[in-house]
Amino acid sequence: MNELISARVNALAESETLAMARRSRELEAQGHTIIKLNIGEPDFQTPEHIKKAAKDAIDAGFSFYTPVSGTLELRQAIAEKLQRDNGLHWKAENIVVSTGAKQSIANILLTLLNPEDEVIVFTPYWVSYSEIIKLAEGKAVLIAGSIENGFKVTAEQLKAAITPRTRAILYSAPCNPTGAIYSFEELEALARVIEPHPQIHVIADEIYEYICFEPSYTSIGSFDFIHDRVITINGFSKGFAMTGWRVGYMAARKDLALACDKLQGQITSGTCSIAQKAATAALKDLAPTYEMKDIYQKRRDLIVGLLGEIPHVHTIVPQGAFYAFPDLSHYVGKAHNGKVITSDDELAMLLLTEAHVAMVQGSAFGATNFMRISFAASDDHIREAIKRLKDFLVKLV
Repeated sequence: MNELISARVNALAESETLAMARRSRELEAQGHTIIKLNIGEPDFQTPEHIKKAAKDAIDAGFSFYTPVSGTLELRQAIAEKLQRDNGLHWKAENIVVSTGAKQSIANILLTLLNPEDEVIVFTPYWVSYSEIIKLAEGKAVLIAGSIENGFKVTAEQLKAAITPRTRAILYSAPCNPTGAIYSFEELEALARVIEPHPQIHVIADEIYEYICFEPSYTSIGSFDFIHDRVITINGFSKGFAMTGWRVGYMAARKDLALACDKLQGQITSGTCSIAQKAATAALKDLAPTYEMKDIYQKRRDLIVGLLGEIPHVHTIVPQGAFYAFPDLSHYVGKAHNGKVITSDDELAMLLLTEAHVAMVQGSAFGATNFMRISFAASDDHIREAIKRLKDFLVKLV
């Protein structure tokens, strides 16, 4: 611990996904060929109509500060999208555009939480949730969805976890890392548990919404009886292959939007003006988004089939996002070169250093002995990576 650094920063853990990316780069610098299935990033280029909108904005001189919450044009486009796709009746005044969905999550947690307030987090969960809660001086209360239930938390589990200190519930759907999606009936049951607790807000991270392999998608905010207590988080990184553009947003009750605007105004102000023009264009043409989704679905089928050929590996079929999340518990406790593998952290590191495949251990997501494998990669890379994984695992004794 560095005593010259604040306690809040010293207490934060490094993102495991970013840490694995750093280790992969180090091995590449040494001359190794690494298949990187660790980062949650589309391998597609940003669609042409989005890039053109950005170029046009540059040529038009659209290079000045925007309102903190984003341009009116983009916020209106988002409000129309939420009405059309999600049944959420918000106006532009309810939208705050931020520098990525991660900032939107940080904004609302810093807005809602006082020290020691509790946030119920459905696990497996995205690695940054618990650390952002910690930064906001709150306490993450983790409740786990079992693999038998498709990694989804039940209404009974949620009811048992609520205490007088509970201020928010945070989850992602489609889920990072499992790809799980809650059905209409499952969400309604969760919403009924939340309904009698007016102090509890729901933070629904829907960043993977457009990468959904199910015929229908339900936003929990569409239930009228808790609509005004749901904060919907979304963005452009995943569905539009715009990770580097850094545009995300939240939609919420006006007082919450104003509070997040106030907070963001002291930290970053509005996000990049050119990126906002690109994001506005993205919402006007979803055809490339759906084409990418169809390719992801084919890759999902490929990787699930290949994982099924590895002895003692169990994988659910992801309903969305672009991750497989196999159970590798059979291989933790086995030995490599005479040394016992004691954790999924060690297994992930061996897969990187010995098999030269980068994945992220399940413990980073609150699910020990699993492995998150991104299939935002070419078919050839997927085949070779799973071959390397299989060849390494079957040699363990």
